[in-house]
Amino acid sequence: MDIKQYMQTLGQQARDASRALSRAGTDQKNHALRAIATEIRAAADILKQQNDLDLVEGKTKGLDAALLDRLALTDTRIEGMAEGLEQIAALADPVGEISNMSYRPSGIQLGQMRVPLGVIGIIYESRPNVTADAAGLCLKSGNATILRGGSEAIHSNKAIAECIHRGLEKAGLPTTAVQVVETTDREAVGQLITMTDTVDVIVPRGGKSLIERISRDARVPVIKHLDGICHVYIDSDADLEMAENIAFNAKCHRYGVCNAMETLLVDSTIAADILPRLAQRYATESVELRGCELTRIILTDINAATDEDWDTEYLAPILSIRIVDGLDDAMDHIHQHSSGHTETIVTENYAHSRRFLAEVDSSSVMVNASTRFADGFEYGLGAEIGISTDKLHARGPVGLNGLTSQKWIVLGSGQIRH
Repeated sequence: MDIKQYMQTLGQQARDASRALSRAGTDQKNHALRAIATEIRAAADILKQQNDLDLVEGKTKGLDAALLDRLALTDTRIEGMAEGLEQIAALADPVGEISNMSYRPSGIQLGQMRVPLGVIGIIYESRPNVTADAAGLCLKSGNATILRGGSEAIHSNKAIAECIHRGLEKAGLPTTAVQVVETTDREAVGQLITMTDTVDVIVPRGGKSLIERISRDARVPVIKHLDGICHVYIDSDADLEMAENIAFNAKCHRYGVCNAMETLLVDSTIAADILPRLAQRYATESVELRGCELTRIILTDINAATDEDWDTEYLAPILSIRIVDGLDDAMDHIHQHSSGHTETIVTENYAHSRRFLAEVDSSSVMVNASTRFADGFEYGLGAEIGISTDKLHARGPVGLNGLTSQKWIVLGSGQIRH
């Protein structure tokens, strides 16, 4: 196979399909989403058979238990894919929405219309359910998509793609609106991320090494985040019971997620009161604590935190703790070590909360809430394609609106400029 020619063909087909999608109304897109959900349910046995091929090959290649679990398609996960598509169909369609209409002195009427980005390339690993989720979000937002899943899920992804194509056909939409790359050759990724003539945006979903590679080599704009080094700062004016609950939930609700707390910052004036209580709570979940020198004076049996700890996304039951000298010291630490994902302050001090919101430069900044809320579903987006810590275009959880842009529209009645 000539990989370059193959990828260019996919790109041109996607570009042509994006024009057809831009003409599709909400009803037609929703029809396609529901039809795809029906096809996925009907093909459950076939999907599991193809998934078994991936699982057998994965075991042969020595994939660990966690990767095999992410790769597996169970009845519950297949139903989850179908339900997810139906949930996307139920969401409001952002495409065509017109806002900020106003009249100018010339008599023209000016506003902004929300429009699709065009063609979105999505590169992801392991989880075959991402194939359906990503296709659904791109379809509802009027974008054609090229999906490049991990080689370990190639049989599963191709089987899901067949369901998607049957659903698109039933709705009268081109099957090339959603294309799964059918080669496992890594050169396909290298081609996809440089196809500036046919691809508008790349969204990488996977481990840090994948996203670093895409960010480094891509010529197409990328929506991404690298790390989730999230902080909770317990202020001098915090309600300590609230602080304890938030700091425990932010770390222990789930470990292997990008919005879990990795560093706890505690004001020096209340550290002796709150840290022993939190240490007891963390001990019940076997969380390893690593602390600064001041923290280890209060919690004498914990390990010392190194400089590397402040810049580490553990994704594990490990927590670094630092005692800080007030709000400015806490924000200085966040400024130096945050990945720009999510930060929380726990405080009853209105002025402190307002300063934290204004001065902390992350994609989500919270007051008196767990970092675990930084999620598309919790934000009411219905679904998300991922999290963005970039500052241009989309930031934070990227839902349907994040997969669209705006263009200016002008309505006149014969005006000419003098």
